[in-house]
Amino acid sequence: MSTKTNPKRGEVWVVELDPTKGSEMQKTRRSVIVSSDAVGVLPIKLIAPIRGWKEEFTNDIWNIKLEPSSTNGLTKTSTVDVLQLRGVDIQRFKNKVGCLTASEMEEIAASIAAVVEYM
Repeated sequence: MSTKTNPKRGEVWVVELDPTKGSEMQKTRRSVIVSSDAVGVLPIKLIAPIRGWKEEFTNDIWNIKLEPSSTNGLTKTSTVDVLQLRGVDIQRFKNKVGCLTASEMEEIAASIAAVVEYM
């Protein structure tokens, strides 16, 4: 199990996102770490926040649907919103709740690439 001082890529953590501005995702919410464990010297991780799934997200390339499981620690059908990526200091991390699968992380990485027009 990861400690707060060493969160890893693919893990789902409860993260304090406030303070925010405008349309940025607010509150304390589950988030997945998307940055490589090999990148950076500062205690900052690139995260994508998770929120409840809505059918209107179906055609959004930036919303990745996740079903709850004992592995990921989610309690309801959710979405990873890659349009809300942000770098956050690990002081904002509260506790680890789970981990995503390799295929879910591949889907998230592909969505990030599409959003930044990398493909």
